[in-house]
Amino acid sequence: MRSKIAMAVISLALMLGVGGPILPGALAEEAEPIHRISSEVCESCHQDIYRQWKGSMHAQSTALSDPIHATFYKKVVGDPTAEGVVHKKSGKFPVCLQCHAPNAARDQTTKLDAHPAYSEGVNCVACHTLKRYKGIKGEDGKTRYGLKAYEVADSLQAPAGFPRGLQKLTAADDLFGGVVDETSSDQKPNPHLGEPVELDGKMIPALTMEANPIQLRTSDACMGCHDQRANPQGVPLCQTGNEFLQGGSKVVCQSCHMPVAGGFADHSMGGGHHEGMLKRSIVFDLKSESQGDRLETTAWIMNLQPHSMPTGAPFRNLYLKVTAYDANGEVVWENAEGHPAKGDPQAYFAYGLADDEGHPAPPPTATQPGEDTRLQPHETRELVYQIPAEGVALLRAELYYNLLWPSLVEKFTHLPEDLTAPVLIAVAEREIAEN
Repeated sequence: MRSKIAMAVISLALMLGVGGPILPGALAEEAEPIHRISSEVCESCHQDIYRQWKGSMHAQSTALSDPIHATFYKKVVGDPTAEGVVHKKSGKFPVCLQCHAPNAARDQTTKLDAHPAYSEGVNCVACHTLKRYKGIKGEDGKTRYGLKAYEVADSLQAPAGFPRGLQKLTAADDLFGGVVDETSSDQKPNPHLGEPVELDGKMIPALTMEANPIQLRTSDACMGCHDQRANPQGVPLCQTGNEFLQGGSKVVCQSCHMPVAGGFADHSMGGGHHEGMLKRSIVFDLKSESQGDRLETTAWIMNLQPHSMPTGAPFRNLYLKVTAYDANGEVVWENAEGHPAKGDPQAYFAYGLADDEGHPAPPPTATQPGEDTRLQPHETRELVYQIPAEGVALLRAELYYNLLWPSLVEKFTHLPEDLTAPVLIAVAEREIAEN
């Protein structure tokens, strides 16, 4: 193995008194910190997992890749490609990097394009070097955001690692080394066993891995970034952790966000940007009974999640559209014209933020929470409508998900349409028989 050879050369050189010129170069290769290892190195062996991660929001978490985050980052911090920028209001190192660019945060740098491991956001080593979750609250009572909530390791942490101790013990009596003989021709090169390897002409550095299931297989892996977040005025913004505790669920985050299929956890880690995750997060139905000249219609929504729906960034929201059609497909009734935020407030599910006067305010400047009409953890909500029955042939209910408040959609015209357009996540219909 190359590292053993290198150390042997160094030892020989030192004995011969020529260690000076050899030692710095030999050690330089071993000196690259693990948090600067690009996920492209991991791709060499883990192609499927890499592709899943590459398409995830973890891989798009920095202000270089996520247009919504970039909009707020540039407003409250500045240029993500500049070195030495600080949070404009506090004058401190940007706390958002602790979650959105943790490898850069470890090096206290703000130039996110200076190294691949910085621009990759929450990459492989960002999660797999989390050693122990210390909790979101520090000993001084202040909130520890992102990486600050963890003890980090200089070796990879894994759900299982390589439990080979028993094999090695039983192989001790085998003159041929048994199944754990790493020099056997049928052994695949594995950098996680502590030595660099060559694969397809590419040298992979030693990336020692140890088992840490308590950290990697529980919600501890997620809570440092996804527990809670307040703005500089102390107003709660992201609150998923508190919502999770409120819901009382014992299911870990990974059960939904990293389901195991084919023996491997899904590293696409779907959330609010993942249509499939959104569609399976709720149960939706539509009921209707004739009551004279009225149709008493109930939209039935059940939140399957152990946290609010929607959760995360406070500007995410849901809205419900209920429409009655005649036999020609023409609209004869609807619960609101356009977005129901004003026309039918009960059909708008959002967490509001406000200023001192109670007017809507954006996350950076809000001074108090506004009204929270989101679906609470595991909540079932029924919205009842009295619809004129005359001429109605079909009732249709549609539930939409938005990443941004309507006001922000109007303001952030620079954002691509796939981030501002509503996503239809559930549909229910009821045909109305003629009397």
